[in-house]
This record gives sequence, structure tokens and C-alpha cells, in this order.
Amino acid sequence: MAHTALTPVFVGLRTGLHVLFAALTILVVARAVLSPAAASAAVVGLAVVLLATYGLGALVTRRTGRRRASGLLWLGVLSVEWVILLWLIPEAAYLVFPLFFLYLHLLGRWWGSAAILAATVVAIAALGLHGGWTVGGVVGPLVGAGVALLIGLGYQALAREAEQREALMRELLDTRGQLAATEHESGVLAERARLAREIHDTLAQGLSSIQMLLYAAERADPLRPGVEHIRLARETAAANLAEARRFIRELTPPDLDDHGLGAALRRLAATHWASRGLRVEVRVSDALELPMQVQTALLRIAQGAIANVIQHARATTATITLTVGGGQVHFAIADDGQGFDPDEASRARSDSFGLHATRERVTQLGGVLAIDSEPGRGTTLAVDLPLEQLA
Repeated sequence: MAHTALTPVFVGLRTGLHVLFAALTILVVARAVLSPAAASAAVVGLAVVLLATYGLGALVTRRTGRRRASGLLWLGVLSVEWVILLWLIPEAAYLVFPLFFLYLHLLGRWWGSAAILAATVVAIAALGLHGGWTVGGVVGPLVGAGVALLIGLGYQALAREAEQREALMRELLDTRGQLAATEHESGVLAERARLAREIHDTLAQGLSSIQMLLYAAERADPLRPGVEHIRLARETAAANLAEARRFIRELTPPDLDDHGLGAALRRLAATHWASRGLRVEVRVSDALELPMQVQTALLRIAQGAIANVIQHARATTATITLTVGGGQVHFAIADDGQGFDPDEASRARSDSFGLHATRERVTQLGGVLAIDSEPGRGTTLAVDLPLEQLA
């Protein structure tokens, strides 16, 4: 088992079980030595063998794990040795208590419980044959079996919970790493878009104006002295303007470089998404102007949502709409797929990474994400962004 906060508890319980088995075995040996009988030598020898078998098997099963052939073989040998020892001396009945826990641990809940019941019957029968039938000889093993069942099942429940928490912790750590990578990517894209806007609005515009002014000066008096310098300056400005525009194209997300969000979504709908068997209708006006970082975020949200539709929804048609009104930008992706119950999905499993990334993008823009879906009715993912925060 991986290390968890409950690992010291499990180690303590296992150590206690080992100490209990050794102490009870020593008690059997002491009883045989202090009250000599014809079988005392056999009892001492078999008790030593039993203790050695237990110690060796504990080491082997710890390395190979539960329910392996070696563990089951060890448990069988240990049980046979215990039955023989119980036939020789009644005090060996005490050893059935630690054996209860081994049955549960190695055989599982149902087979382990059956083995506990069988061992209890054997212990009661042995005590009755050795010293006569008494209430204590019957009730004692039954109480021990009940206590062992409660403790053993509680131990298994704690172990399962620890494993689930460990798995959840690993998933959360993985998700945190993925979110950090997504946030970094989003930040890089936003910074690239900002630089593209700055270059376009300042350097590119300035070079374009310089080029136009030099061209006008060249045409006004083509025979004036020094006109070749004006021509060279104009050509240099034109070359630098082309270089600035190349920088803008490289910094701008390739899907948005020329015609904006609407055109990018329509290109994806006509090529990539159509090739996956999904017809996507895009209702986004090319005349609608939004900051580049907002367009980039909405494009990534649409790509993630449509990917989920193709993978999970079994839909044939999806619609992407973008409208502006009431001081908000409303962006929605709707499909005609099989839908799902958002509440039940949330209880069964935490949101997927794609949905986490979408929520993160919307939160960074100061917006709200809503999911409307029912089984058999399709799904609508809606994003509302306040206009005043997008300027």
C-alpha cells in the first residue's frame, strides 16, 4: 500500500497482530512446559514450527501481496498446524483469534468470513472434546469471531478509503499540473496577442504612414536633387513594414490571423469537425470586434467543447453562436446529442480537465460558465462575459 496518513495506523495494527500471535504461541509453550504431559514435547516442537511458519509467511506475503498462491499456501499450512496443535493442547484455541484476521486479510470478506466460521466451529469442538462442553467454551470463540469480524472489516474499510484518498490526491496533483500548464499557455497566447496588437497599432501604422509620405514626396518632384535617398527611405520603410506584419502574423494565433473568430470557427467546421462526422453551424458575425485575447479564449473553448461533443455526445449537429447585448457577450455551443445529468456526473466524478480548463479561461475573463443538459435532450454550454471588462 502506498504511504498515506493512515499508514502508521495500519503498521501498528499489523505489528500488534504479530505480537499477539507470538505471545499466544509462547503461552501454549509455557502451558505445555509448566504442566508436563505425554504430548508436551510434541506441543513445544509444533509450536516452534508454527511460529516459524507464521514469521516466514508474514515476510513472503508482505512482498507478494494478498490472495497470491504463496499467501494461500501459507494460510493453509498454518491452519493445518494449528488444528494439529489444537488436537494436542486446548490452549491452542486462543490462537484462533489472530488467525481470524489472517483469513479476512488473505481470503477477502466473504471467503474470509466463511473461514472464520469454520475455525470457530473447530475451536468450539476442540474445547468441548478436551474439557467438556461449557458455556464459556462456546461463547468465548463466538465472541472472538464477532470482534475479529468487526475489527477486520473496519480495517478493510479504512484501507479502501486510504487507497481512494491516495488516488484522489494523485489525480488532484496531476490536474493541478495540467491547469498550471494551461494557465501558462493561456498567458503566453494572451501576451503574444497583446504584442501583436501593439506592433500593429504603433510600429506597423507608423511605418505605413512614413511609406505613404515618402511616396508622396517622391511623386511630387521626381527630378529633385536627392530623390534617390527618398526612394531608398521609402523602400526601407516598406521592407520594415513587411517585416512588422510578419511579426504580427507569427504572434497572432494561426486560426485568427486574418479574418477573426467567425472565420476561424467556420474553417474548423468545414474541415476538421466535418471530417469527424459532425455538422457544425457557426452563427458568429465577422463584423463583431473583440480583443484578441477574448477571441483566442473563445476559440479554445469552442475547440474543447466540440471535442467533447464528438467524443461523448453521439451528436450529429452542433451550433456555435456569439451575440452581444445587454452589456454582455453571450457565447454558446449546443448539440443534439444524448446529453447527461450534470448533478449525477458531478457526484460520480469531479469535472474533467477540459471543463476545468474552460472554467479557468472564463474566470480569467470575469465571466460565467453554465451547462444545461438532460439525458436524451442534448447539451448547451454557455459563456457570458461582461463587456466592460473586455475593453
